[in-house]
Amino acid sequence: MTQTTFEKEKVSSRNPLTPNPVLRGGYFVTADTSSEEIFITEEWSEEHRMMAEMVTDFCIREVQEPFFRRGRELVVTNEEDRKEVLALLKKAGELGLCGVSIPERYGGMGLDFKGNALFSKVAANGFSFATTLGAQTSIGCLPIVYYGNEAQKEKYLPGIASGELIAAYALTEPGAGSDANSGKTSATLSPDGQHYLLNGQKIWITNGGFADVFIVFARIDQDEKLSAFIVERGFEGFSAGPEEKKMGIKGSSTVQIYFDNCKVPAENLLGSRQEGFRIALNILNGGRIKAGAGGIGGAQLSLDKAVQYAVERRQFGKPIAGFGAIQYKIGDIAMRAFANEAALFRTADYIDRKEAELKAGGMPDSEAKVRAIREFAVEASIIKVKGSDLVCYATDEAIQIHGGMGYAQETGIEMGYRDARITKIYEGTNEVNRLLIVGELTKRAMVSKELDLVSAGKKIPSFLLRQLALFRPKEGYAEEERIVQGLKNTFLFLSGMAGRKLGRKMIEEQEIVMNLSTILSEAYVAESVLLKIKKLERMESADKEKLKIQRQMMQLYLYEALAVAKKAALEAIGSFADGRRKRTYNLVANTMLRPYDVNPKQLRRNIAGFIIEKRGYCF
Repeated sequence: MTQTTFEKEKVSSRNPLTPNPVLRGGYFVTADTSSEEIFITEEWSEEHRMMAEMVTDFCIREVQEPFFRRGRELVVTNEEDRKEVLALLKKAGELGLCGVSIPERYGGMGLDFKGNALFSKVAANGFSFATTLGAQTSIGCLPIVYYGNEAQKEKYLPGIASGELIAAYALTEPGAGSDANSGKTSATLSPDGQHYLLNGQKIWITNGGFADVFIVFARIDQDEKLSAFIVERGFEGFSAGPEEKKMGIKGSSTVQIYFDNCKVPAENLLGSRQEGFRIALNILNGGRIKAGAGGIGGAQLSLDKAVQYAVERRQFGKPIAGFGAIQYKIGDIAMRAFANEAALFRTADYIDRKEAELKAGGMPDSEAKVRAIREFAVEASIIKVKGSDLVCYATDEAIQIHGGMGYAQETGIEMGYRDARITKIYEGTNEVNRLLIVGELTKRAMVSKELDLVSAGKKIPSFLLRQLALFRPKEGYAEEERIVQGLKNTFLFLSGMAGRKLGRKMIEEQEIVMNLSTILSEAYVAESVLLKIKKLERMESADKEKLKIQRQMMQLYLYEALAVAKKAALEAIGSFADGRRKRTYNLVANTMLRPYDVNPKQLRRNIAGFIIEKRGYCF
């Protein structure tokens, strides 16, 4: 599996020298996208598939099977379990799994971004070990991959790739969570210029109890922004606290770390002085997509476990899988997982193609990778929010399907429920990410002028007239395209009206901003799953039996997206408008989000029936 192979895939048949307008973050709001412009999972290369199978097999053999033999989860506060986690990490390193995002010349696999997203999705099969491995392969090493100089890369990356060195990322402080740049950890250059002396404290450090290398963010003197440092556990003045006792991910190490005049060699400054905050934000953008990918993988795992139980468990003379209430849950989880996965890999492929475009224009590798991820910050936050919401929903419903057995430790479902909850918090809470979705999009429209929301909004009157017309075109996917455009137009209309009414105060009206974020997120995922189906329709190799169900999952998602968006729209309108304007805006929103004429009960039953027949998620 070579880097050259993945590089070839990035450019595929497209010419990277010609800037592609699709490869702009937020572009989906203002323009249509062709189904030929997106990547779908049916197009995975053989290398990607082999990697996914290897990771899945590793997780089943080394994590799931021992769990069921042991009858309980790993807990790192237990010394024997701690040793087992470290042994798992070493085994993963021997297979090359610790270096999936590290270039080959430093001992890694050099996977492209969508390969890394696939890795994060299937690693969810590893229960809480996925958090340990995720920190090693993402936030723990990527700051060095993207910003390290050659000496730093040669010193640390081979060891991280092999699993000989364990990596961690230290940004959060007791008084600095979402407002990361307010951190108080300080760095002072020694009089001889040989060391920085670090003083301060970091909290919630994944892998912190046994990591060898930490990416630490601190403020040099009175600098406005943070700087980043590579800190080794053995440096004088470094110490770590005891393991935190957590609700979930108990098999993952989480500690506080302390710096008391910690001596960090001057050459361990990562990137440039005051570049740390930018490093932190850019690493988080990529981490958000991977967190969303893990959520989707966790949801699919939960669904598989729930289906297996529903087929075996009999009540009133038949398997509970035959009851409509159970089929509702199975069909609903499958539909959401399918749609969100379409959005995930659409975005991941955009990042790969943007990177190829930037490199073809002469940009250095590391800078091109960072810029490509940064370009899709809006979509990254959407993927993170939707994926984490999904896994929390899916694990909850899996417990419900298991009934009392879901509450028992032996099935592992209650563990999955507790483990899932953290996904709404790390990589930026879902509330922060929902605010970022709208804030970043607005900034690109109003400040950098990268997006023309005004021109897109001018098309709304003609769309409304078509919505009110008696003629309803039914050919192809005209109705589904109408729904997607209605979702986009609702966002454009309400963001414009709210902005006009509230002006700069709108940033303080977080409830309204989150309503708008909900509508925008539904538009992106709905469009992604529709584009996937349209592309599948033209693929000769598409499995016709599956395609029929996939089409129904798309229809069900659009049906649900309309309901979610309408609730958010009416709530937003009620929050900033009144009187005649409120009535007018409600009429406009209801017209743009006109109902979709499908039978949701039958769609869910059809989807569930197929999933049950196949004994799990099979897309």
